[in-house]
Amino acid sequence: MQSPSRRRFPVLRVPRWLALLALLHGLALHVSAAVQALPVPRFVSLRADEVNLRSGPGEQYPIDWVLTKKGLPVEIVQEFDVWRKIRDSQGSVGWVHQRMVTGTRTVIVTGETRTLRADADRASPAVARAEPGVIARLLECRGAWCRVEAQDIKGWLRRGEIWGVYAEEPVP
Repeated sequence: MQSPSRRRFPVLRVPRWLALLALLHGLALHVSAAVQALPVPRFVSLRADEVNLRSGPGEQYPIDWVLTKKGLPVEIVQEFDVWRKIRDSQGSVGWVHQRMVTGTRTVIVTGETRTLRADADRASPAVARAEPGVIARLLECRGAWCRVEAQDIKGWLRRGEIWGVYAEEPVP
């Protein structure tokens, strides 16, 4: 007979199939997080009309710049937790919270007024002219040409005429 101070309790066991299922679920979450890691640097665009660029990755850091154009293309050059260090086409650099950027790809026309072409060819007919600073949605790139859309007009520009896409980057 056991003493009252030492009782024996039944051992509860997790069925093996349930333990295996929990292990697989944990592994799937780990793999999912690894798959979601995106390359740095990469281009994204601003999600809001007003985005504060801070001197460091946190709200305790002072605001150095305020970007005021929703859809403006920016380059993520560094990441820290939920903070992204970005650079705009003018070279301004600062930290923003990840919720202030979106994966939507846009570009900005650089240099001088540019001619959007019907096809990816200098001899192709013009469909519009875009002034420097115009922001367009990036649709695709083929070689030295990228197809963009601005104000419901679609056309082709050379990669060297826009900022927001890398020289050799494949854009489907």
